[in-house]
Amino acid sequence: MSDQPDEIGIDDIKAVRAEGRAELRALMRAQIDIGRARRTPPPKPAAPKPPGHRPGAWPAGTSPPGPPPEWQIPDHVWRAAARHLSNEINRPDQPCDCGNCPPDTEETR
Repeated sequence: MSDQPDEIGIDDIKAVRAEGRAELRALMRAQIDIGRARRTPPPKPAAPKPPGHRPGAWPAGTSPPGPPPEWQIPDHVWRAAARHLSNEINRPDQPCDCGNCPPDTEETR
């Protein structure tokens, strides 16, 4: 045998060949597996799930976050923006009456 426990020496291969090709193949496959085990670290176990957790659900006693603060736009601002867009689409040749546009006597578009 060799000085390393997992390494194969010439005498080892001669002895295995004398036993047959199937034994040599099994030995070589075992050596490949040993080499792969050295290269790749073992997979880490998954973190344990909290007790009583339903998959895809928020933990008990919590709720999903609400909309961000920048989404909290007052209704009158939404209405004015919708009216402005409607005016631009449906009446592009007339002055806008949404309430947010400056009173413009000349069209600058």
